[in-house]
Amino acid sequence: MTGENTVRKIDTCEIENAVYRLARKAGVTLTASCVKALEKAEREETGAASAFSLKTILKNKDIAAAEEMPVCQDTGMAVVMLDIGQEVFLEGKFLSDAINDGVRRAYKDGYFRKSVCDPLSRVNTADNTPAVIHTDIVVGDKVKITFMPKGFGSENMSKLYMLTPSKGIEGVIDSIVETVKVAGSRPCPPVYVGVIGSKKKIVYVNGRLREAGISEEAIKQVHTPIGLDIGAVTPEEIAVSIAGELIMIRAKRRDN
Repeated sequence: MTGENTVRKIDTCEIENAVYRLARKAGVTLTASCVKALEKAEREETGAASAFSLKTILKNKDIAAAEEMPVCQDTGMAVVMLDIGQEVFLEGKFLSDAINDGVRRAYKDGYFRKSVCDPLSRVNTADNTPAVIHTDIVVGDKVKITFMPKGFGSENMSKLYMLTPSKGIEGVIDSIVETVKVAGSRPCPPVYVGVIGSKKKIVYVNGRLREAGISEEAIKQVHTPIGLDIGAVTPEEIAVSIAGELIMIRAKRRDN
């Protein structure tokens, strides 16, 4: 091999400190796109109860940022995604140890709720570790870190199925029904079943349903797309659109 060595050394302590800063910020603030989507939803909402709820959410995010308090009592499980340049050489403590140390410090100093439990003993780890870590090797000599606090709430009632091809569409439907029955009243209300999310996916799935012989009447009963039509594009905006629809549904039920 000839040529100048272009490997860039990065001490994992820098990654630990970056994770700490990101975790602290994510726990007390909303992203700009999320705030924008909330503000648009609040402006366009016609229902009094729903508008009040959205206005309260916006007020809550201002208080959380000003007081450096959690924007939600559920500060979630730490999910850390790293794009690591192939020209980067990591030195110092082991990468996962550095990430977990950053999470541990952030949740302690930020007074964030610690909800992670051992998968077998179910004993709380008391520091919200271990984090869920995803790594991807990319071109370049930099490390990009994305921190996502994944809320527990109804996530504890979600379920993953691995279905064999022989199960067909009926197997999918049976799995959804079983999940709802088992969950019962335990998820954080209002309960919402989400299966299909994007418009592109809707077109594809509906086409496959037609190919499978599913009637148009049955297809129309599938609630798609999920969320209010506020032009949501980013994951944060989509989340807000879904939250807005949940608020609207709950308000309508209360009014009735």
